[in-house]
Parts: sequence; C-alpha cells; structure tokens
Amino acid sequence: MDPMTFEAMRAAFVNCSRSQLKALPPPPGLADLDWPNLDYLGWRDPKAPRRAYLVAPHGADVVGLALRAPQGSGRRKGSAMCALCASVRTTSEVDLFVAPRAGSAGRAHNTVGTYICTDLACSLYVRGLRELDLPQGERLPVPARVARLTERLAAFVARAVQN
Repeated sequence: MDPMTFEAMRAAFVNCSRSQLKALPPPPGLADLDWPNLDYLGWRDPKAPRRAYLVAPHGADVVGLALRAPQGSGRRKGSAMCALCASVRTTSEVDLFVAPRAGSAGRAHNTVGTYICTDLACSLYVRGLRELDLPQGERLPVPARVARLTERLAAFVARAVQN
C-alpha cells in the first residue's frame, strides 16, 4: 500500500456521514507505519472499541470503510478463522466486522460483514511479521498468502461499495 496522509484517508471513506468523518480518529503510529508490508490499513477506535476503520486500495482508487463489531462478538470459546488472511485464531482474536454499504444502500441500512482479525493486522500475519498463537494447518508461501489476502480484501471492499 502506498503511504497516505490522514487527510487523504479521511477523504477516501465512502460509508460515513460528515459528522462521523469529523469524529474519525487517526490510526495510531501513522508516521511509523511499515507501508510496503501493508495490503490495507486497519485500526480500532480507542474511544469506542467496537468501531474500526479500514483503508484499502480498490481499483485505481483507495476506499475507506467504517466498520462495527457487534456487541458480544468474539466471546465464544474455541477457534475461528479470519476470512481475509485465513489465519486460525482463538475466537477472541477474530471478530465479525460489519460495514454499512456505500451510497443509497447504506442509507437504507444495508450492510456487509466478514470475520477479520480483531487487531486488523492481517498483512503482518500473512508475511510472518507477527506471530500467531495457534498452529496453522497450511503452509503456503508468503507470496501466495499475500495474493489470497489481496483477493479476499478486494471482494469484501467491492461488496461494500457496490450500489
């Protein structure tokens, strides 16, 4: 992912009201991000932990999505798989994130959702830059894991921006 300013990120959001955009918190450590190793940028709202934000390439553009984790999600015992990076995690480390769809569909309260690592650090997990606690069943090479993450991320973003 190419480096971005917070102002450019804010301008990329497609499923937020103006007041939500004004309240959008910047991602922590923005100046120190490892941009070449990010397929997308995701962060949680420190003041509202159920809120999260995702900024990702979409075609020739960049799209920002406001996400929400439903209350009580991620509290079951056992394991779960992130739908983006396909990492097997404990259920407290994977959450269902729901995004209002862009445009009139979102104003009609239509949403799309998927299971994503709660820390939104899938790019680091697929590259082996962050350790996973549970043993992983498959051992694809890093380029194949990155390609799969990119493909699944693109599909999720496309569903959210589709009118």
